[in-house]
Amino acid sequence: MNGQGGIPVIAIDGPSASGKGTVAARVAAALGFHLLDSGALYRLTAVAAIKAGVALDDEAALTQIAAGLDVRFADGATWLAGEEVSDAMRSEAASVGASKVAVFGGVRAALLGRQRAFRQAPGLVGDGRDMGSVVFPDAALKVFLTASVEIRAERRYKQLIEKGVSANLESLSQDLRERDERDRNRAHAPLVQLPDALLLDTSSMSADAAVRFVLDAWRERNPQ
Repeated sequence: MNGQGGIPVIAIDGPSASGKGTVAARVAAALGFHLLDSGALYRLTAVAAIKAGVALDDEAALTQIAAGLDVRFADGATWLAGEEVSDAMRSEAASVGASKVAVFGGVRAALLGRQRAFRQAPGLVGDGRDMGSVVFPDAALKVFLTASVEIRAERRYKQLIEKGVSANLESLSQDLRERDERDRNRAHAPLVQLPDALLLDTSSMSADAAVRFVLDAWRERNPQ
């Protein structure tokens, strides 16, 4: 199914640090599709609120900010109201802020609309935790991308070390386990592998191979 005006969506869901963001970006580039990093919208809501001096416990104001986010993802960068905020959205303040604003039903509802607005021709690749289950249940292709906690922790560790950030592998592993537990058991849009989603375990797979897997699955369903 292509849903909304025949505009196709590839939904890539999975746990934290599974590599779904990298795969989604490369698949979108290969197909010339738009890209949605859904988790970024919560961080961007926090960034926009902080910039506007809005308290992170003001649900009404946060909901208004979330509903009006002017966001663009392009060329590996993120833009908010015309300003590049790639670094700001990955900061600790944005991360903590995202966890605070995400508890509000109004914010979640507003961002659901914002996420669906990314569905534009010729198509969209969206990554997150509820792309196929909640945001785009009619996605033409659903992929559940995962990897072992150990592998995900090692990947995150290498990323942090390369950025000059100190990290502890054991601590990262524990953080991922706790986040997996929260994601799977939260009341709103829990992380779940859907029956109609293809399972892609990248524990022993390169990013190139994962991208090929998704592209092959897409082209099998949409032969030119």
